[in-house]
Amino acid sequence: MNAIYTDYKYCREIIKRHSKSFYYAFKQLPEDDANAVYAIYTFCRMADDIVDQTASVDYRKAVLDTFNSKLLQFEEGILIDEPMWRALKDVHQRYPLDLTAFKMQITGQQMDLMYTQPETIKDIERYSLYVAGSVGRMLLPILSTNVTLEMKENAEKLGIAMQITNILRDIGEDFKRYQRVYIPKQIMNKFNYTNQQLASFEINSDFINMWEYLAQYAETLYDEFLHYINQYHIHARLPLLLSMLVYKEILNEVRRNNYDCLTKRNHVSTLDKYRIHQEAIVYLKGEE
Repeated sequence: MNAIYTDYKYCREIIKRHSKSFYYAFKQLPEDDANAVYAIYTFCRMADDIVDQTASVDYRKAVLDTFNSKLLQFEEGILIDEPMWRALKDVHQRYPLDLTAFKMQITGQQMDLMYTQPETIKDIERYSLYVAGSVGRMLLPILSTNVTLEMKENAEKLGIAMQITNILRDIGEDFKRYQRVYIPKQIMNKFNYTNQQLASFEINSDFINMWEYLAQYAETLYDEFLHYINQYHIHARLPLLLSMLVYKEILNEVRRNNYDCLTKRNHVSTLDKYRIHQEAIVYLKGEE
């Protein structure tokens, strides 16, 4: 069996295990493009897993520093003999990767490592830009040849929308597992909702209004992304639209569950993914 095939298979298994929604969307790509997405996802997953483990902050910082050193070696053309790095080298030989975006991802994980509750919506936008907007920039050279500043900014906005969706989906889990609150203090104050109420898993009108404020902001970013869908390769449009619409549907799942993102894990069912898939096909036909 071809060695690089084995490395890509390793990356494919990671995205299948950790993000069924992304895998469902991007497996629609041609094989080379899909493999590139899997390798980039695996890079991001490995960085994220370093920060999310239960070891001490000092230990996680040391491991993240080592991971960052490997990225710098990779940038210099030094081969790191591990499956993800070997796959990423093959991707780099095929596509003009933006390594600045990979560095942004690590910066975002460093920000998460030194977590404090955000003060303002600008703080959460900045954090989301680094941990998720960077992913949009990483994928852009795989999915489009039109890698302009405007396209980079649009790809970043999609990542920000997805990260805000993650935050809104995982409010309860983040608090229970990590004692973290990613809703900015300014927004919580605006809607008179407190960390004490969150600790009691209280879902009231203030919580719902606060949640909707951020959800509707994310939905605005999703809608803005749609204006650029035709700037991507024709074979990339359906996977991109699918990933966006499935993520956007997470917000509707929370709504259908009476905004319980404190004690429930909200996800999009296989049946709903199939429905969204058909809607995406119809939408793109209308754009032709």
